[in-house]
Formats: sequence, C-alpha cells, structure tokens
Amino acid sequence: MLIVVPPSETQARPARGRGLDLARLSFPELTEARVAVLDGMVSTSARPDAVRRLDAPAGAAAEIARNLDVLSAPSAAASAVYRGVLYGAFDPATLSAEAARRARRRVVIVSSLFGALRLGDRIPAYRLPVCAHLDGLEDVPGLEAYWRARLGAVLTAAAGRGVVVDLRSSSYTPLWRPGPELAERWVLLRAPGSPHAAKATRGLVARALCEAADDPRTAGELAAVVARTFDVSLSEPAREQDPWLLEVRAQAR
Repeated sequence: MLIVVPPSETQARPARGRGLDLARLSFPELTEARVAVLDGMVSTSARPDAVRRLDAPAGAAAEIARNLDVLSAPSAAASAVYRGVLYGAFDPATLSAEAARRARRRVVIVSSLFGALRLGDRIPAYRLPVCAHLDGLEDVPGLEAYWRARLGAVLTAAAGRGVVVDLRSSSYTPLWRPGPELAERWVLLRAPGSPHAAKATRGLVARALCEAADDPRTAGELAAVVARTFDVSLSEPAREQDPWLLEVRAQAR
C-alpha cells in the first residue's frame, strides 16, 4: 500500500541538526531534479520580486528570505517539520513502534521542492508554493509539469502491487497522476466539510491505515479497512484511468 500525502506550508523550523544531505534522501534517482529546484528556489528567493515569483502571500516575505539558507539550515525528519492540520491529525510521533514502521514504509510525501519524500527523510524548513515560477526552470510550464515528468516511474515502483491511497489536496495532485498500470488500484479520498475538517480527516485516515496490519490490494479491500473506523462510500471510476473515489463522510465514530 502506498499512502500519498501533500506537504504542509505550516512548518517547524529545526533549531539544531545537520544540514540538508541530498544523498541521504529516499528516491535518490530524483537528486539531479532536486538540485535544479533547490538552486532555482534560492536564486528566485533573492530577487526583489521574490514574493510574486513564488506566488506567496505578502506575509510570507520573511519565510522566503530564509530560503537563502536552505542548504545549511538545520534539518529534521519530514514528519517533524511538516506541522499542518493533516499532520496534526496523523500525529506520526505518537504511533506505536509497529505502526511507525508501517508509516515509514507506506507513506510518501509529494513535495514541490523534493518531488517525493519518506517521513524519516531529514529536511530543513522552506517556503515553496507549488505554483512558483523559478529561475532556471523557465523552459517548463511550472513545478507541476516539472515533477510530473519525473515522478511517474519512481512512485509507480514504490506502489508495487498494493493500492494507492491518494490523500493529497487538489494543489498537489497534478504533480503525479498514477498511470494506466495503477488505475484499478488508485483510490482518491474525498472528505466533505470545511477545508480544515477535510485535512483533519485525511490525517486520521492516514493514521488508521498505518495502525492497521492489513495491506489491501484493491479499492474494495481498502474501503473495508477504512470502514472499521469511519463511515465510507466507495464509487467506481467515472472514466477509464480515473481513480476510485472513497468518500469519508464522518470522522472517527
């Protein structure tokens, strides 16, 4: 089972720890692509029009300025750096030892800066909206297209023969769309309610799936696992190569 989650703009800034070491990150085949995005982010963050180029709110200017030190800033596990609503509900730090092992193996974070990460990968805090326009990458339409061209083979291999549980927001789904070989096993979660509530529900589902020993291979098997904790409804794909839709109508009972 591959559980795909987005990163979080809300991040903890590690106070100490070694700097970023790209060679230690999961999916080393993405190293060259990561270098290009890192260089582009640092260069763009130094520009007078950095806030506009990074498509960030004016209040993020200080965070963007700190991007200049991203290569030397202290790093920590991605599960500790990302601190948004989804990660608060997921709360990987409080998982049992066995569930934490499953989380490290099952969860992949699709990132605008790093492409794909595991929870234990050590990263610094940064600010890079997915809609940013970076120096050095002017030849590509944007980060969505840049990573889409590079993540297909990597994440298809990571999925193996298991189901793909897509817990990403709409902003991050364009970075990777599972191909035909995964279409029958791709399940996109929908959670009605406010954006805050939807993010919390996604985090709770991620936690429940890491706590479960089951390794579902089909959409139906996945729905049965999630239904132990949530009220769910599973819908078949509307078109060929579209995902199954798993609607989680309520948080934990």
